[in-house]
Amino acid sequence: MRLSLLILLLFGYTLFAQAQGNGPAPLGARAQGLGGATTTLGGEVWAAANNPAGLGTIVQPTAGAYLENRYLIPSLNVAAAALALPLGPVEAATAGQPARAAHGVLAVSGQRFGGALYSETRVGAAYGYRLGVVSVGGRLDLLQVRLQDLGSCLAPVVSLGGQAELLPGHLTLGASLYNLTQARLANYQDERVPTLLRAGLAYRPSAQVLLLAEAEKDVEHPAGLRAGVEYQPATAVAVRLGYASGSEQATAGVGVHLGGFRFDYAAGWHAVLGLSQFMSVQWQWTKAEKQPADNE
Repeated sequence: MRLSLLILLLFGYTLFAQAQGNGPAPLGARAQGLGGATTTLGGEVWAAANNPAGLGTIVQPTAGAYLENRYLIPSLNVAAAALALPLGPVEAATAGQPARAAHGVLAVSGQRFGGALYSETRVGAAYGYRLGVVSVGGRLDLLQVRLQDLGSCLAPVVSLGGQAELLPGHLTLGASLYNLTQARLANYQDERVPTLLRAGLAYRPSAQVLLLAEAEKDVEHPAGLRAGVEYQPATAVAVRLGYASGSEQATAGVGVHLGGFRFDYAAGWHAVLGLSQFMSVQWQWTKAEKQPADNE
């Protein structure tokens, strides 16, 4: 009976709150400012959670921290951190191809959603590799869902992702599949972690403008659409607009590069539930070169 009540309250609470539930909410304020359209984004540490294929173009060790508040309700806070490490030597960029780590990129991340009554904790490891115009990636998560005084559920979640440059430098196709194995949360009514398929396109008509469109389909719910636009008036500054039909939320954001740091902020507005805010920082540093020994 306790487990039955746990599952019923768990899903009732997340549906009411319109929060992230057991599916992967987009991480990073840049992604949120773009309406959550993340399947084609790469070269940033949040690809570890959004689409691991996007890790393939990271060439420097990168760390990030992220904070989110939905509708000014403390119990809907999200906190996350991630670290991405390129493996092997970095191969220089060639005509039409960006630089890449020879052996791919390994990343770890963790996030927590909720408060004392209800919470979700997710830790995972991801790997991304780029080969030519194609990037592929995979991720393994351990998801814990907990409801105060009623216990917790634990499930491993496997996800895959891919990206392909249809027109290098201009048009990119991305796709990801979350919860490939349809992991079970509880035997009661065969409750499972949602299985989500996302697919999207990114079009860059110029060096300053990026247009994104994405569809998301939960196997048990209607498809939703996400769209975003990013404009860079200067090399170190970006402004963003986005919309997600599933959450009926419009978003806007800004990003600033300062040396090896990138600071991003976004705000979202829901007509009924009100304001949400998203903040993240990302830090890239140069990998130390191996020093020769005295006898070399």
